Amino acid sequence: MRPTKSPLQAMALYSAILSQLVGSVLIGLFTGMWLDEQFGTAPLFLIICLLTGLAIGVWAMLKTVQKFESGDN
Repeated sequence: MRPTKSPLQAMALYSAILSQLVGSVLIGLFTGMWLDEQFGTAPLFLIICLLTGLAIGVWAMLKTVQKFESGDN
């Protein structure tokens, strides 16, 4: 039988997931805007960097949940 997780551990998991998703999307957003400004290619790099940031955020979220479920510290 699996030991139960405390509510504080669940809150920490939710906070980590939120910060990873929001952080990676914001970094992609601002990087894309900056690249578009530098090269005059609006909205090409914005879309590319935004989707890349979202993909990285989802990947990091999955790794975090996997680590949480396995019980590693």
